[in-house]
Amino acid sequence: MRSQIVLTLTGADRIGLVEEVTRRLLDIEVNVETSRMARLGGVFAILLLVSLPTSRLPQLDDVLAALRSEGFAVQSNRTADAAVRARAGYLPYQIEVVGADDEGIIHRIAQELARRGINIETLDTSTSPAPMTGATLFSMSALVVAPRTLDGAWRSELEAIGGRMNVDVIVKRIA
Repeated sequence: MRSQIVLTLTGADRIGLVEEVTRRLLDIEVNVETSRMARLGGVFAILLLVSLPTSRLPQLDDVLAALRSEGFAVQSNRTADAAVRARAGYLPYQIEVVGADDEGIIHRIAQELARRGINIETLDTSTSPAPMTGATLFSMSALVVAPRTLDGAWRSELEAIGGRMNVDVIVKRIA
């Protein structure tokens, strides 16, 4: 029998960190199924969905304790199949947001999605200098799942929020 666990690890960025963490996991038969990793400032963040033989859970606890003792912030959570099943049948959408950076863009979009019962599956944001002016540009890409019963008003409302915040919001249904 296999267990699925979500692991998060954050710590000072350094060359070889990903190799070291994944080697330790591989040594105890942990398979990385899905991952996200990024350097944010001087901190490296690792988010993993892993699976492993249930009999190896004590060894995983030992690996995580060793990483903690080396100064990393580590958290583990067993997956919740009930939450996944609760959104079975929802429709997937891609949301792209691009425009002038401003405080609150993520919050306003997330607030409208939550109000409509739409779940955020992934969300990535970044800022960069505009090519000509150097002004800070914001970009966001999100994959969401929405109940089949929703009408198109939520998409129009996101576009209206974008208009008020000086960003373009594009919502596309994923086939």
